[in-house]
Amino acid sequence: MFDFTPGPEPVDPTPQVEAHLTTAFGDPSGRAGVTFVGTDRIEVLRFGPDGAGVVRYATLGMARAPMADPGAALADPVQGPRAELILSVRGGHDSVLRPLAVLASTPQVEGLVITPGASLDLGGPLWEGAAFHAVLVAESGGLVPDLPLTAPADPVHFFPVLPMTPAEAAWKRAQGAEALQEQWLRHGTDLRDPTRRAVPLG
Repeated sequence: MFDFTPGPEPVDPTPQVEAHLTTAFGDPSGRAGVTFVGTDRIEVLRFGPDGAGVVRYATLGMARAPMADPGAALADPVQGPRAELILSVRGGHDSVLRPLAVLASTPQVEGLVITPGASLDLGGPLWEGAAFHAVLVAESGGLVPDLPLTAPADPVHFFPVLPMTPAEAAWKRAQGAEALQEQWLRHGTDLRDPTRRAVPLG
């Protein structure tokens, strides 16, 4: 006779994630939701503008389930990396809501595990009229602290996404994320400037 021991129940941290973001940024100044075929609903919350005119856009729902290794035979419904994305832009561009939701759905749609240093390419402008068609995923913890969940679930990471021009994205693919970030730092690039040009690439 087989004795099946049930595993831990899947957890939906979405309410905790929203409360965590509100603690970091204050009450949202707007929100929108997008549902793609075969995926769970992704919302994007808008916070700000703050005193410097910067608006934050944060995804909500990407962390509903762990990101699964595409090579795994069976996805674990509880354990595994969880994340949300945060974009900061001066002045705000609400047409970014749907593209950001598209990026947040890639773990479900394409089976990706998003990590710092990764490139996410939209194949089109990040917002209407933007010169940026891709983003670089930055390290979590600086803008919004990681959100611990009840064990055995992994914590939720909040990854800032940094807009890249097509030239920067191509250079990053050839030279690596660290090299591109060094160029940005060397030239004092304001990554929140929606009108900035590509950094000089040597």
